[in-house]
Amino acid sequence: MSDEQQPDGEATLRVVAMPSDVNINGDIFGGWVLSQMDIASGIVAAQRAKGRVTTVAVDAMKFIRPVQVGNILCVWASVARVGRSSMAIKIEAWAVRHRRGVSEKVTEAIFTYVAIDEDGNPRPVPQEDAPWPQV
Repeated sequence: MSDEQQPDGEATLRVVAMPSDVNINGDIFGGWVLSQMDIASGIVAAQRAKGRVTTVAVDAMKFIRPVQVGNILCVWASVARVGRSSMAIKIEAWAVRHRRGVSEKVTEAIFTYVAIDEDGNPRPVPQEDAPWPQV
């Protein structure tokens, strides 16, 4: 990890960037990175909502550095805000660069989710100490 920064949030997802994920420039396609961030933030949002959620917005997406083939993409997530039925999840993606032996922040964003019921309608986000629904 680089000395100047540490990831913010909870380590949520780790995945290796593969040759099949490259863009025309030979770097990992930004849409692939965005997809991994959506998966990770969806995990955190579903845990906080204690059930189904849907992505409604991606705000302030900022690509800082490219991801390269063979890097391990590590996605860190934290709940930034909870409203009645919506949540803002702060996401940071870091690349572990084996050749240089460091981790660098490559992108960050805020993903907004809405808690939904079985019919896909918005529902309130439960209190933080509420139990998970029984299956």
